[in-house]
Amino acid sequence: MKKGTVVGAVIIIALLAAAASLLTGCSASGQGKGQGQPPPAPVTVSEVKPQDVAIFSDFSAQTYARNTVDVRGRVEGYIEKWLFQPGSEVSAGQVLYVLDTRPYQASLDQARGNVRQSEADLEFARHQVSLLQAQANLASAQANLLKAQQDHERLKPLVKADAASQQDLDAAVAALRANEANVKSAQANVDQTTLSTRTQIASMEGKVEALKGALKTADINLQYATIRAPISGRIGDTLVPVGGLVTPSSPQPLTTIVPLDPMWVRFKVTESEYIKWTEHGKKLPGRALPLTLVLADGSEFPAKGHIEDALNGVDPKTGTLELQASFPNPQHALLPGQFGRVRLQVEERKDALLVPQKAVQQLQNMQTVYTISPDNRVLVRAVTPGARVGEQWVIEKGLKPGDRVIVEGQLKVRPGAPVEPLPYNPAAGQ
Repeated sequence: MKKGTVVGAVIIIALLAAAASLLTGCSASGQGKGQGQPPPAPVTVSEVKPQDVAIFSDFSAQTYARNTVDVRGRVEGYIEKWLFQPGSEVSAGQVLYVLDTRPYQASLDQARGNVRQSEADLEFARHQVSLLQAQANLASAQANLLKAQQDHERLKPLVKADAASQQDLDAAVAALRANEANVKSAQANVDQTTLSTRTQIASMEGKVEALKGALKTADINLQYATIRAPISGRIGDTLVPVGGLVTPSSPQPLTTIVPLDPMWVRFKVTESEYIKWTEHGKKLPGRALPLTLVLADGSEFPAKGHIEDALNGVDPKTGTLELQASFPNPQHALLPGQFGRVRLQVEERKDALLVPQKAVQQLQNMQTVYTISPDNRVLVRAVTPGARVGEQWVIEKGLKPGDRVIVEGQLKVRPGAPVEPLPYNPAAGQ
């Protein structure tokens, strides 16, 4: 409270006390003349007692969906069917749109045929027909060489014994040399055919794998022609009608799906509040304490939430830090974009002095309460209310334990007047 305000309050209270003394004196004078005194006015009184209370603060908040997903097409095509109701609940995997699948079915059939053809070519290459033929030619050449060697060996002794002519021996030698050359040629052909066959098999195997990849791509594209919900949630309106063209590069999504459970809430706290809450290494309140969400109509959302995240910087324009909390929302009662208040416990106050809110009166620029003296006369006191706790105020200054505060009946009394105190019943006063 400012100094000028304190002085003004003291003056007002002094004037009220003087008026009370004057009225009391008049009353006494009247008694001396035999005039009757009115009976003390009945008032309800609450005794101030220290108690431990939790202090809560309210912050403006707004709900939002953290994991909203835009539904987009992955392949190009015209929409043939639209299979959902805007605003309804959809499940992950549910069919939303069906495109014209004929081009993708044709591509799949073609890819499947290419794979079968390449597999047949690979099977033919694996049988190594050319290699078998080359190996057979080598075996024939080796047999002819063996026969030529045998003919040569038989003629050599016969020529020495003049039993055969030299011409026959020369012919046998020529035949032997020719068959040796044929064997070498056949062997080279076998080696060449073996290498060629291995290369052909490897090439065909690679081709088969590539065509199988093309087949898989064609199959995936056919599946993409049926657009399904990527997540569960509440779906919005379609932005592309039946017959509209879907393209993967389109900046506009087909529709949007919003997950509603849990529902996220963002609210902002001031820089000073953040510093107060986190001083001396303390964590933000609410990570362990439940949060209450007060809706726009003043009702409280039944489920409690918890602070999950705090952004990584204070907004220099507003001097606030954004906090994010999540609330269970299994009935999907909360929707993104709703406004309300988040209520969280920020302090545990020991030996706090509380009075009902209606006991505090506004007198010019200060707050006052009426208390009762030990002889049941009205006293006026300036007080400094603090935090609100339900229907009560925490009084920071102006009262002490044991004071009796008038809660109801202030309009019937004046400072210094006698009163009849009655116990205040909060339930009856509501």
